[in-house]
Amino acid sequence: MRTNIVLDDTLIDEAMRLSRARTKREVVNLALKELVQRHQQRNLKQLKGKGLIDPEYDVPQVRRNMNRDAD
Repeated sequence: MRTNIVLDDTLIDEAMRLSRARTKREVVNLALKELVQRHQQRNLKQLKGKGLIDPEYDVPQVRRNMNRDAD
């Protein structure tokens, strides 16, 4: 989607420096992705303690089995 927006040049410059993004477009897209991910993570944290995952579920064991199956 093409749009024109006015951005804070100082903020954009700092974001580009920190992220090593080469263009304003790249840094804006990166910022939007991180914003969405952060909100999705908050939504997942709200599910904690809701009884949706079996307390006996053994993540390390599942990973070991996955690695073994890949060999």
